[in-house]
Amino acid sequence: MNPNGYKPKSQRFKTQGATCFLTLKDEVDAANENAVTRMIESEPTLVGVERAADVVPGLDGRVVLHAGPPISWEKMCGPMKSGIAGATIYEGWARDNAQADELIRAGEIRLDSCHEHLSVGSMTGVTSPSMWVFVVKDLKYGSTAYSHLYEGRGATLAFGGFSPETITRLKWLASTLGPAMRDSLKVVGNIPVKNIISEGLQMGDECHNRNVACSLILFLRVADGLHDLDSKRFSQVREYLTGSRSNFFLTLSMASCKAMSNAASNVPFSSLVNVMTRNGVEFGLRVSGLGDRWFVGPAQKIRGLYFPGYSEADANLDMGDSAITESMGLGGFAMAASPPMLQLVGLNPEAASRLVKEMDQITTKTHKYFAIPSLGFRGTPVGIDIRKVLKTGLLPIINTGISHREAGIGQIGAGLVNPPMEVFKAAFAEFVNRYHS
Repeated sequence: MNPNGYKPKSQRFKTQGATCFLTLKDEVDAANENAVTRMIESEPTLVGVERAADVVPGLDGRVVLHAGPPISWEKMCGPMKSGIAGATIYEGWARDNAQADELIRAGEIRLDSCHEHLSVGSMTGVTSPSMWVFVVKDLKYGSTAYSHLYEGRGATLAFGGFSPETITRLKWLASTLGPAMRDSLKVVGNIPVKNIISEGLQMGDECHNRNVACSLILFLRVADGLHDLDSKRFSQVREYLTGSRSNFFLTLSMASCKAMSNAASNVPFSSLVNVMTRNGVEFGLRVSGLGDRWFVGPAQKIRGLYFPGYSEADANLDMGDSAITESMGLGGFAMAASPPMLQLVGLNPEAASRLVKEMDQITTKTHKYFAIPSLGFRGTPVGIDIRKVLKTGLLPIINTGISHREAGIGQIGAGLVNPPMEVFKAAFAEFVNRYHS
C-alpha cells in the first residue's frame, strides 16, 4: 500500500544517509531495541482525575491548548478556531467569538500545543484550565501524561462546536463527573490502563475509534468507588459513562499512549517515531533520538465513508492528537482486532490482515501485550522506524474521525489516512546531520 505515491529511488538506499545508518547500524539498532522495549514495558496507570490547571504543567493563567504541532491563530482551521473561542467563553475570558479573536490576537490569551505540556487532546484537542483531565502515570519509568475528559456527542469543542449545550456539559463534567471519578479513585486505587487496553483488544476494540469494551471495563472499575454519590448524581454518572461507551475511553487511551511515548523519548541514536499528530492544517512528527524537534508537513485528506448528506468536499483535513495511539501500536495498527471498526472505514478482514503485514515492514517488534485474536493472537506492530518507512515507501496507517471543515457541524464520517512522506524525509535528514560525522 503506497497511497501517497512515494517510490524510493533505490531499494538499496544509496545515499549519504544510508552510509550513516550502515556505519551506525549496530548503535541505531540497539537504541531502537531500547526505545521500543520502553514503549512496550511502560506501565500507564490512571492515578487521578483532576482540574487541568492544578496538574497540567504550564496551564496557569489564560492558556488554551490545542491538538497537533504548534500553529498560529491565523493559520488554524475553522473547527479549531471555533473550539478555542468556545473555551475562552467557557472560562469567562470572552463574551463571544469576536472578543475571543481580539484577545488572542492581542496576546492576552496564549495558545500552545498539548504535546508541549505532556498532554494530548481529541480532534481539536482544546483544553483549558477549568476543564478536568485524566492523570496517567507510567509507574515503571516515571513520566506523567494528561488528556481532557471525553465531551460526549453533539456540539463539542473537540469538533469545533459551541452552543449553550456545550457550556452546560462542560460545567457538568467539571462539577459532577470529574470530582466523582477523582473520589472513586481514592476508594478503588490506581487503575492499570494497559491491562484494560489488552482486554479490550480481545473484545473488539482497537482503542482509537472504537472503545466500547474498554469504556465499560473502566466503568466497572470505578463503580465501586461511586457509592458516596447521591442517587441522582450516581444515575447521571452511570448514564453518561455507559451512554458514551463507544468513545469515553478514547482520551484515557490517548493519555496512556502519551505516557508510553514519553518512556521512549530522547533515546540517543533511536530512529523510532514516538509522536504523530495533526492540527487540521499540518501533520507533526517526533523521533525519539531527535528529542522534542517537530517535523511538519501538510495534513492529508482522509479516505473515508461519510454520513448521509456529506462528502469529501465537506471534510476538514486530518486533525487531532489521537494518532498517538497508532504511534504505540493501536488504532490503525490494531484494526484487524476490531470487525466493527473495519466496517466503519470500509475494509474487510483480508484487507486488515494485509495492513498488519505492511505495518510489520516499517516497525521494530510485535507488541508483547497488545494481541490480535483473529491473527492467532499475534502482537500488533509497534515501533515505527523512519529508516524502514523511507526504504519501503510504506506509510503508517491511521484510522480517524472526519470533521466538517466548517465550525460547529461536527463529525461527518470516519476513514483512513497516512502521514505525508516529507516529514519522514525531513526527520531522516536531521538524523543524518546529527549523528553522522
